[in-house]
Amino acid sequence: MRTPVDRAILVGAPERGVDPRVGDEHLEELGRLTDTAGGRVVGTLVQRLERPHPRFYIGEGKAEDLRALVRTAEADLVIFDEELSPAQGKNLEDLLEVRVMDRSELILDIFATRARSREAKMQVELAQLEYLLPRLRRMWSHLSRIRGGIGLRGPGETQLETDRRLIGTRIADLKGKLREVAKARDIQRQSRQGQFRAALVGYTNAGKSSLLRALSGSELFVEDRLFATLDSATRSVELGGGHHALLTDTVGFIRKLPHHLVASFRSTLEEAREADVLLHVIDASHPGREEHRQVVAEVVEELGLRGHETILVFNKVDRLTEPERRALEARVRTLEAHAAVFVSALDPDTLVPLRETLKARIRARLSHVMVRFPSVDGETLAALYREGEVMERVDEGATVAVRARIPAELRGRLEARRGIQIQEVA
Repeated sequence: MRTPVDRAILVGAPERGVDPRVGDEHLEELGRLTDTAGGRVVGTLVQRLERPHPRFYIGEGKAEDLRALVRTAEADLVIFDEELSPAQGKNLEDLLEVRVMDRSELILDIFATRARSREAKMQVELAQLEYLLPRLRRMWSHLSRIRGGIGLRGPGETQLETDRRLIGTRIADLKGKLREVAKARDIQRQSRQGQFRAALVGYTNAGKSSLLRALSGSELFVEDRLFATLDSATRSVELGGGHHALLTDTVGFIRKLPHHLVASFRSTLEEAREADVLLHVIDASHPGREEHRQVVAEVVEELGLRGHETILVFNKVDRLTEPERRALEARVRTLEAHAAVFVSALDPDTLVPLRETLKARIRARLSHVMVRFPSVDGETLAALYREGEVMERVDEGATVAVRARIPAELRGRLEARRGIQIQEVA
């Protein structure tokens, strides 16, 4: 029988040069990840290292201390905040006689329980299997002790009893299916050509889904937990003045995000690559917001998006005192090259500057023109109102003159048609 709740001991092993407060925050976040996975923290152990020990990652004496702590706390799981090599994981399990996992494996397990769409499930399974391959022998020993539990769930579970050849075949099959999904997603993106697109990126639990729900008015699942949602969602957001944007929520990032996971979710994150602007959502109330910002910036760079136009969106400002907010705004104005806005997904009034900022980005991409066309050409008139920003219309007998701001894609279509004259307006 599977125990109702995994009793976990957390192990932190920061390098000696790391600020102790940062190390404490990392361990606190690991505790939140454990809670999200359904475990209960019953103890912690920390050792500051010059370099990882080749056998146990932590020193041999500290490993013995950990063994005693496992017995005292009656723990059945040990979770390291650092990534363990397959050999280190096996050595620790032999010594401790309980399951041992690292931060990467824990995150993969959370993704397995949170995936909802077929695409997300395939992406997670692929990442799990690629993580599993060099660790097969140790994972089989997991199954001999207990069925299920943190780190043993999700699409990868049935594959643990197969051999490497079958797992390799399954990995190849998943990659093929995900390539087909990527092609379908690319076709969807092409159908949105000409529309202004923005992508929400940010650290997990920064409030991206809440912000998308507040801006679009649509119902989206929101929960105050790490990785509450994995599936990307695209919604149309009205900005006023006839403008709208397609806004896409992407999977949240986290420090030490498993490489296999980033690679597996690359097709989903292509939405960010195709966006006209990135909205980097930051939890303004979090004490580690600067580190979170840097973590997201590193993943964005890994995705090849360095230099992409970015707007920093400091969310949850309702949790700040007025002096704290003023200090944050002053610091951002001094240090940041990106545009920045300060919002709360719970306060519609604070979203107005964000809408105006997006609207300004749209207008910057529009041509200010005078378009003359036959008055019987209702199709052109409708397109100008639907896709552009009409500022003036003058009926001139058999022709109509419309002064408007229009996107390049619409201008190209109009210039290709006969009987239409387009002039730039200063």
